[in-house]
Amino acid sequence: MLIFHHVIKQFDSIIAVNDLTLKIRKGEIFGLLGPNGAGKTTAVNLAVGILKPDKGYVEMESIGSPESRAVRAKIGVATQALALYDDLTGQENLDFFGRMQGIGKLQLKERVNWTLDFAGLFDRRKDRVKTYSGGMKRRLNLAIALLHSPSLLLLDEPTVGVDPQSRNAIFESIMHLNKEGHTILYTTHYIEEAQRLCDHVGILDHGKLLALDTVKNLIDKYGGESTILAEYEDREEKIQTRQPVKDLEKLMKRGSIRHFHMESPSLEGVFLKLTGKQLRDDA
Repeated sequence: MLIFHHVIKQFDSIIAVNDLTLKIRKGEIFGLLGPNGAGKTTAVNLAVGILKPDKGYVEMESIGSPESRAVRAKIGVATQALALYDDLTGQENLDFFGRMQGIGKLQLKERVNWTLDFAGLFDRRKDRVKTYSGGMKRRLNLAIALLHSPSLLLLDEPTVGVDPQSRNAIFESIMHLNKEGHTILYTTHYIEEAQRLCDHVGILDHGKLLALDTVKNLIDKYGGESTILAEYEDREEKIQTRQPVKDLEKLMKRGSIRHFHMESPSLEGVFLKLTGKQLRDDA
């Protein structure tokens, strides 16, 4: 549905996106995972046509580049930097952005009510946005992206700065939208989000795509072995294993185990292996 073909974007001496090639398939949630400064927001801005590639191209299949009106009409974007007017109410924000998008008066009223209800903000629609919590602002930001019924959603770090309850509400909204047929590009530096939500994940670091596959395939290919940590009366032992049952039996023969814990390969381990660093250290 959305294609990046050998895309390069440079700002002075900094290469923000470095030869990025990927394809987001219709109907999937595609995760772009990486630390702050990896190039995720630049990729979103290229996808929506705010930025132009220095080399390569971005296109929506069978329609054209993001610069065309036909493509922009099919894309909804919720930016990491909140695009809201604090002194307006939630409803007034939606009315304003809907008019900016050229939505007709009757349709706009229907869409505003639908998006407010979808975002769980209908009861707070007449309150000024400056009274909203961080999670409510994020949900309003998502509602604005949905006003014109886009088929492709670009969500740039949509859960930054929100509480766990709001994060789960946003997750539920995203999964519902995907089930209804929306294709979603989801950028994040939270590994658990990519692992929970995404069909395919691209790992981005310093503008370079290091790996792209399903979460399962990434873990199978780069995640390494499981780890068993055994705690004895006088010591701890930690071993890598591909045969957990057999290796646990071996550990039990070495003494009385008070407690043991097994860690399976994870997407965090994949990121560590590919980049040599913990993702959260940069987030």
